[in-house]
Amino acid sequence: MPALSSRTANFTDSVIRRMTRISNQYGAVNLSQGFPDFEPPREILERLAQVTKEDFHQYAITWGAQNFREALAAKIQHFSGVSVNPNEELVVTCGSTEAMMAAMMSVTNPGDKVIVFSPFYENYGADTILSGADPIYVPLIPPTFRFDEAVLEDAFKQRPKAIIVCNPSNPCGKVFTREELETIATLAKKYDTFVITDEVYEHILYKPNVHTYMASLPGMKERTITCNSLSKTYSITGWRLGYTQANPEITERIKKVHDFLTVGAAAPLQEAAVTGLKFGDDYYSCLQEKYTSKRDLFLRGLDSIGLNHTVPEGAYYILIDISEFGYESDLEFAEVLARDVGVGSVPGSSFFKESENRYVRLHFAKKDETLNEALNRLSDIRKKIKK
Repeated sequence: MPALSSRTANFTDSVIRRMTRISNQYGAVNLSQGFPDFEPPREILERLAQVTKEDFHQYAITWGAQNFREALAAKIQHFSGVSVNPNEELVVTCGSTEAMMAAMMSVTNPGDKVIVFSPFYENYGADTILSGADPIYVPLIPPTFRFDEAVLEDAFKQRPKAIIVCNPSNPCGKVFTREELETIATLAKKYDTFVITDEVYEHILYKPNVHTYMASLPGMKERTITCNSLSKTYSITGWRLGYTQANPEITERIKKVHDFLTVGAAAPLQEAAVTGLKFGDDYYSCLQEKYTSKRDLFLRGLDSIGLNHTVPEGAYYILIDISEFGYESDLEFAEVLARDVGVGSVPGSSFFKESENRYVRLHFAKKDETLNEALNRLSDIRKKIKK
């Protein structure tokens, strides 16, 4: 038999998705994979029920249904201040996962370099390798997860084709300040680099933090490719509706890559999701209040147990410091946590390029009763986990 691809030889399965399977195996409260256990907005579900009886069962336009793109363009402009041509600057994808892959394949050539901040969502390194590019990892330094400007510029001096910026960040919950984004923008212009952003948590923020859209900064719309999705904003992670937003020249290339990757996103789901894209500002204010309440509930519980943790500025993830338990392998700890305590987590090492085994990631996009059950199980963690 011929050899398999050397490019993918070192790939593992997704650690995040693996931890969901382990959580299910042990009957653990699954705080590993980041999806909610509460329903999407009622209005979207009601529209979906209607759509099943209407004529939306065949292919939509490859790069997205017209009304979906028009509603999406209006929403983006409302929140970011960036004008968007729905016909020339948007591609609707099968989730932000495909959006990132299509963006990477559209701008990089084999042998190009791409800057990735560490910690990072696990797909970014894989996307870089699948594109034939080489990642340059720049550390975000705990506990504030700020970057060292000199280290970042050293990475830019290697003339990367692109930099990936996840804002708000998964897994560390960092919200990049405007000043930090301006630093990145200045370097991107200086070294003629694309900026590929992942902004799926744009509306999940905790005061006083504010989300700044990279494409809204002076001179950045032309070189920014925004990857985003509806998954987290409307609690529809299984619908797999994402998109890219970029200038017409880049978008034209992404359309072609997208066409050969997946042809198009699901037509009935696009039609139903238009309802959500047209929600007023009150929906997003309530979303922020909802997640702020969940964050505060979970942080209070962790504090009462005495577990050291990060405090997220955005998104819905917390890194728990497990140093006190003395495990050399955070992967082993995560499995023991699921088996013996009954709480599913993700080993932090799966997010870091650096050698880092002191964290596990938990998320709090769950009903309050689910979070309280997880906290109840964690309350006697020191009795159940001993090394």
